[in-house]
Amino acid sequence: MHPAFSVIFLTTLIGAGQGLFLALYTGQLYSLANLLPAQSDSFYALGSLAALALLVGGLIASVFHLGRPERAWRAATQWRTSWLSREVIVLPAAMGLTFLYGLFHFLGWTDPLFVVSQTLPVDFTLIIGALGTIVTFLLFLCTAMIYASLRFIKAWHSPLTVANFLFLGIASGFTLAAAYSAYQGNNLVAFYGTWAVIATLLGAMTRGYSLYRNTVSRCKVDLRSAIGVHHAQLHQKAQGFMGGSFNTREFFHHKREGFLQMLRYGFLLMVFVLPVVLLVLAYLLESSRLPIAAFVIQYLGLVMERYHFFTEAKHPQNLYYQSMA
Repeated sequence: MHPAFSVIFLTTLIGAGQGLFLALYTGQLYSLANLLPAQSDSFYALGSLAALALLVGGLIASVFHLGRPERAWRAATQWRTSWLSREVIVLPAAMGLTFLYGLFHFLGWTDPLFVVSQTLPVDFTLIIGALGTIVTFLLFLCTAMIYASLRFIKAWHSPLTVANFLFLGIASGFTLAAAYSAYQGNNLVAFYGTWAVIATLLGAMTRGYSLYRNTVSRCKVDLRSAIGVHHAQLHQKAQGFMGGSFNTREFFHHKREGFLQMLRYGFLLMVFVLPVVLLVLAYLLESSRLPIAAFVIQYLGLVMERYHFFTEAKHPQNLYYQSMA
């Protein structure tokens, strides 16, 4: 498939925003359990603002993929059958809950509404955060299923696609939370960095296996089955016209194998290896800059990974247009 940068930035930006929100809420839960020192409301408010900015940035990026942006609202009308429509509905819900989570912290509306078992004070932010967590995981599912539900594209039609979107989004979000904590100068860098490393390693396992799967798997259809002629020596000489078309532009990436191999090695290094090394060094050296560098490198690697994700998809229509592709 032809990689669209609008979709690449959409998925990577909202993934990091979702992961950052999960990181903030996880830190709040740990502090309520007295496993982490409590942070100020401004810490959660500013972090929520950053998460919201990423979600909004992804939404803005998606507009550039639309031929008629003024009709974008119609995308939500097919929610019964379309994962894209469900994403269009769930994304604003995630943005709204992230906004409310940060707003209530900013206004200091964190007085307990009631206490559970005389130990757990429950306030508005705890309830909003719980709802936001559910919606965030639904958004991961909806975004990934847009691709995983396409049976005719074997590289995507796998539970690994859902796992990759989930783990890579969480990894980038927790890495950003570690960078944010380092910037704030608090003592949560090790906590967020540890979970970032765990999510990154899980993502390395699922993404690595998906790369292996897509390399060894073979398409069940070929030129013979595509046109219904099963002659032993069937060769395509032309595609029927001389110039390009929508099909040849949108369903093939037109990149050489050497470029794709370099891209693959590049994102494996930048998404999985370097961030883990930098986060470990940040813990050992007590550096406040290395977590920031880890996030920047990992996000750039995620852009490359998502580009490669689209080039892995082999659309069956290219059996016919292969002479042009």
